Amino acid sequence: MIVDTQSFEELVRTYRGELHVHCYRMLGSVLDAEDLVQEALLRAWRSRATFHEQASPRTWLYRIATNACLTALAHRPRRLLPEDADGPSYEVAWLEPYPDRLLDDLADAAPGPEAVYEQREATELAFVAALQHLPPRQRAVLLMRDVVGLGVAEVAMQLESSREAVSSAHQRARATLRQHLRRTTARSLNAAERELLERYVVAWETGDLDTLVDMLAEDVVLSMPPMPEWFAGRTAVRGFFEWAWGPAGPGPFRLLRTGANCQPAFGLYGRSPDGEGYTPQAIQVLTLDGFRIARLHGFVRPDLFEAFSLPARL
Repeated sequence: MIVDTQSFEELVRTYRGELHVHCYRMLGSVLDAEDLVQEALLRAWRSRATFHEQASPRTWLYRIATNACLTALAHRPRRLLPEDADGPSYEVAWLEPYPDRLLDDLADAAPGPEAVYEQREATELAFVAALQHLPPRQRAVLLMRDVVGLGVAEVAMQLESSREAVSSAHQRARATLRQHLRRTTARSLNAAERELLERYVVAWETGDLDTLVDMLAEDVVLSMPPMPEWFAGRTAVRGFFEWAWGPAGPGPFRLLRTGANCQPAFGLYGRSPDGEGYTPQAIQVLTLDGFRIARLHGFVRPDLFEAFSLPARL
């Protein structure tokens, strides 16, 4: 039985990273995930007498974190990308990117034997966006079964449900996920793709619109949460950039390489209003398809730069 601070702190060090990304997948927000992990660990400390050494500490902590997320989701709207919103934008909360640096502690986190998705694939933006279309309990079941890799009986115990109810929710969740999941690319970049990203940076920093547009797929999608507008196709995206890169825009720009959702990402900086240096504008997350950029999500959230360990000014 856990009764001392040292044992509990050791558990926190071992599983905190897993719990954080699990809460992110449930909530679609890196900032909310931090709050919920803190709450879950507080609940765990208060109920530490309920844990017995013959039980799995990982399963015990996941149960507490999952139920904390379900409680939070009962009072919050789902988080989406602008292109996925099918109602008035004032009813929508927007998905947030997840810093790759927070995944470093997961290298040794082996999923259970029934896991279907690898950690990288299950953190890509397309996967997390598709999850948000699931009702919260179905989302929890799918994550615990297909990402964490728990068995039906374990999930049923965690959610205080029956095996039959868990199996049914799992089937429905998988069917819905297939409807909304765009193709993911959970792999390392090759040399040509790395060269593409280098040219992408130069195009932004020199204002070379022709080169930038040439890198885009014909059916490229551009979105900039929290702005509800989004653009599809090269022509529409070019038109937006012609306006945004105009004299009244925040350019010239500087880009710093980072990583988000196991995808190429950049911190975008625009000129400061005082003319001295550059200030945060957006976290850009790119989805590549072959040697073209298929999706460009520019999260206009300067408040997220700290989570990505990006400087507040250049």
